[in-house]
Amino acid sequence: MKTNLHFECVSGISGDMTLAALFDLGVSPQLVRDGLASLDVADLKLHVDDIQKCGFRAKSIRVEHPEQHAHRHLHHIEAMIGSSAGITDSAKELALRIFRCIGEAEAKVHGCDLQKVHFHEVGAVDSIADIVGVAIAIDSLGIDSVSSSPIPTGTGSIVIDHGRVAIPAPATAELLIGVPLMHSDIESELTTPTGAAIIKTLSSTFGPSPAMIARRVGYGAGTRDLPGQANVLRITLGELTESTATSRHVQTDRVTLLETNIDDATAEQMAAATARLFAAGAIDVWQTPCVMKKGRLAGIVSVLCDDSDVVAMQNLLFHHTSTIGIRRQTLDRAKLARQAVQIETTHGAAQGKVVTLPDGSQRFSLEDAEACRLADQSGASTREIHDDALRCWHSQKS
Repeated sequence: MKTNLHFECVSGISGDMTLAALFDLGVSPQLVRDGLASLDVADLKLHVDDIQKCGFRAKSIRVEHPEQHAHRHLHHIEAMIGSSAGITDSAKELALRIFRCIGEAEAKVHGCDLQKVHFHEVGAVDSIADIVGVAIAIDSLGIDSVSSSPIPTGTGSIVIDHGRVAIPAPATAELLIGVPLMHSDIESELTTPTGAAIIKTLSSTFGPSPAMIARRVGYGAGTRDLPGQANVLRITLGELTESTATSRHVQTDRVTLLETNIDDATAEQMAAATARLFAAGAIDVWQTPCVMKKGRLAGIVSVLCDDSDVVAMQNLLFHHTSTIGIRRQTLDRAKLARQAVQIETTHGAAQGKVVTLPDGSQRFSLEDAEACRLADQSGASTREIHDDALRCWHSQKS
């Protein structure tokens, strides 16, 4: 059966919480210590303890090393990991992917080249130990997939090398783009850049736990005490049920549905509002006929959007329609993995989309705007363009 790790990040996620939870799950601390010992870091020691958080038992880790002041670049860290003789190639590859994920976020935040990024807090020895340790632990488990709950960031502000910043820190915010976030009023940094990079690199889906048979559960503690809840990360190792395992190409996320009933707008006004909603980032917008009180014909305007776009979508609906009230609900969504592709048709190059079905087979479709463009250029019908593009995709695929 396929094995899966599911992360429950109710109190956030950090590198030390992740590594501690993996130890609690059954990974050998000595295996990780041996791997870390092969890094070019003198006198690095990893301590693992059992502690309690709000009455719950969990493991915690502490990395001990001589104080260092050097800020590392990505190539320094890549060389350090690459030259290690005590870490498997697959664990090295995972650790490097996590660091590159952080590097790309830092480069965008600071507006510099990837190789010129200084790793400040994340370049510290304890963070290197956390990331490399997690990579060694994950590799040792031999799991097939990783899923996660939405991620809380916390609120308030923290002080980093560049001064005081809002939570989430700039690099964390960049790393969490595209990741469903969970609301939290706790004034603390719940998710660190290291934790954000780890979960973004590992997890292919975000939402409720997939259908699986749980085999082991591990708890990793954070360093702070949080008001009203245990500051722990829970990781469950389980075997996916057959239906879930065969649907590994199905991704999940969480979106918001906004709806309002409108009975006093023209079709032109609604078309203009729809265009504004799409331009602002709505995932989808549609209208459904309905009958309101007193028998008035009306339309239900539905807007599907990311949680981060809810306020913007509400404001657009209030300003550009006659509504005075909007309903809102959060939905869990399943979607097929997809990628944009360019193919060469007999009528010219065009952009299309390939989706992967639950059984692993693929389906191609040509963007309709591309079909219209090629039809205008060639004189062929859009149906002929679509059929030709599908034939060419099958030919180029094989």
